[in-house]
Amino acid sequence: MNKKVPSDIEITQACVMTHIEKIAAKINIDADDLELYGKYKAKLPLKLIDESKIQNNHLVLVTAMTPTPAGEGKTTTSIGLTEGMNRIGKKTTVVLREPSLGPVFGIKGGAAGGGFSQVVPMEDINLHFTGDFSAIEKANNLLSALIDNNIQSKTKNIGIDPRTIGWKRVMDMNDRSLRDITIGLGGTANGIPRQDGFNITPASEVMAILCMAENFKDLKTRLGNIYIGLTFDKKPIYARDLKAENAMAILLKDAIMPNLVQTMEGNPAIIHGGPFANIAQGTNTIIATKTGLSLSEYVITEAGFGADLGAEKFLDIKCVSGGLKPEAVVLVATIRALRHHGGAPKEEYNTPAVERVSAGFANLEKHIENIKKFGLNPVVAVNAFPTDTNEEVQLVQAKCKEMGVSAIVANGWADGGEGMTELAHAVVAEVESGKNKFIPLYDWNISIKDKIETIAREIYGADGVDYSKQALTDLAKIDNLGLNDLPICMAKTQKSFSDNDKLLARPTNFRITVREFEFAAGAGFIIPILGKMMRMPGLPATPASEGMSIDDDGKISGLS
Repeated sequence: MNKKVPSDIEITQACVMTHIEKIAAKINIDADDLELYGKYKAKLPLKLIDESKIQNNHLVLVTAMTPTPAGEGKTTTSIGLTEGMNRIGKKTTVVLREPSLGPVFGIKGGAAGGGFSQVVPMEDINLHFTGDFSAIEKANNLLSALIDNNIQSKTKNIGIDPRTIGWKRVMDMNDRSLRDITIGLGGTANGIPRQDGFNITPASEVMAILCMAENFKDLKTRLGNIYIGLTFDKKPIYARDLKAENAMAILLKDAIMPNLVQTMEGNPAIIHGGPFANIAQGTNTIIATKTGLSLSEYVITEAGFGADLGAEKFLDIKCVSGGLKPEAVVLVATIRALRHHGGAPKEEYNTPAVERVSAGFANLEKHIENIKKFGLNPVVAVNAFPTDTNEEVQLVQAKCKEMGVSAIVANGWADGGEGMTELAHAVVAEVESGKNKFIPLYDWNISIKDKIETIAREIYGADGVDYSKQALTDLAKIDNLGLNDLPICMAKTQKSFSDNDKLLARPTNFRITVREFEFAAGAGFIIPILGKMMRMPGLPATPASEGMSIDDDGKISGLS
């Protein structure tokens, strides 16, 4: 009879947690510097950031091949690798993003890892945590209220043309009914009617700004730089024109502080910020990463979706903006995903097929080549599943070896840190080799079209880039606003290197099309939109929420 495998939440509920003050002491944080949120969570002050220490410590990025709908386990690998690094004597902190409630109650689940490689308290992290998302939501919606209040005002109206407003309200829940709405109905006392809508909170520019800000002063400046729209005489309006930045920053005074929790093996974990990687930069805050690097010899961090999205943005946007220099990259792959890219239908992801793994390797091969373009030689982590066969794994290892890359089986889900020591040794060897010298893919100062062309050709493998009439109009607007020297934050499907989610593995002979542009003047990047990107997801036919329960003692089940 098969033994029942415990769920993620059952595993974490059996974990005996350590008081957060003891976790903080492991990285030399004084208890008086903690803002406690109960016994197992704390906020960290920004004064802990020490630029001199950052330069002497080591940053490791965990990314992945092009994912399947189930995800390939970057967070699980990041946490497990942190456990493994500490087991081999390397003082290591994992720095991650915060989960969004939309996916938690929808289909994807949370973002606290899985199996025996999780951060705890898992329930708190996946739910309201320390209130950061709520604060971001309130700051975003304060600006929305100020915009509509100004349009209504007879004495302080600055002439905002409602037809040009691009700023939307946000809510951290999947609710398709709020994508496109009309507000201000019910008479003049209720405002001026106009078309509006909601995005999900991780899609808010306030989230992106929080993740890009270097300090509180920088946060306020970036909030003030949020572009709202145009006046009737075509002059740009920014949040600072409504004197919004200070009030918004007040709402974010606690949210800007990173959150300290722990791994299941009692190692420090910093979790802060949570932008999506297909419509924003997909990485945690610069502040959190720098805090980790100020306190630990090694920091393990991750970037969302495949390396063509999260890793490219992490390297070309976050690292350049924050002056960060990663020294190693872990590229997560699964045999299941390789089967998928080799042509396996969903119902056969768990069916061994060497020929499909061989065909699907083309996808992983392209990601390896891409990481090398940044001056970094990746280590491939084969995130283990029970349905993997030795023949399939050995094939991947042999092909990686031909490319000069180590491929290590990662057993963090089943064995925690004990199953990750081999990967930890491989990562340390890459760092200590001294051969990895990070270089960005492009110079921010070249033209927007040249930056997009570089990403499309070098990272996606496209033959070129086409622009719709709307995109060209948007480019002219960006030029008029003087934003040409900002980096590029591509918004495209995560399911393919191309802008067509049906083109799997390593597509060739294709072009990408920029349908339109958005820009985040406060966060500091230009957003070319390839295809139609969803900023407010909907719930599936059977939401994950239906399988959740809480008993009279407050014990939760069904959360993942």
